[in-house]
Amino acid sequence: MAFDLEDFSVTDLDSLIKQANQRKRALKKRKPIGYVRERLTAAAADAGYTISELFGGKRAAAQESGAGRKATGARRGTRKGTKVAPKYRNPANPKETWSGRGLPPRWLAALLKKGKKREDFLIKK
Repeated sequence: MAFDLEDFSVTDLDSLIKQANQRKRALKKRKPIGYVRERLTAAAADAGYTISELFGGKRAAAQESGAGRKATGARRGTRKGTKVAPKYRNPANPKETWSGRGLPPRWLAALLKKGKKREDFLIKK
């Protein structure tokens, strides 16, 4: 990380030095990461857990114990590639539709910025 100090004023340099000294003091107060990691691992082991069970989320815990593999695989297979019927249509170009999932398309975002309501573009069945 390099700074072009030639463009800094005296006030800017003083501010930068003050911020750097504050950051340096904060970093010096911290314990070494290896020490903290050992303490966390030991505390987890004392309680009967592993670090991945505590911080890896439900999926990591299920994989370690061997439970939930079948349900996870089945769920993953059914959602992948599923088509959803469109809910919204662009009045200016009827070929442009949106299912309502994910980010709204640009045409809808632009119309919403102009004060229109999302309900105005619902496809009536």
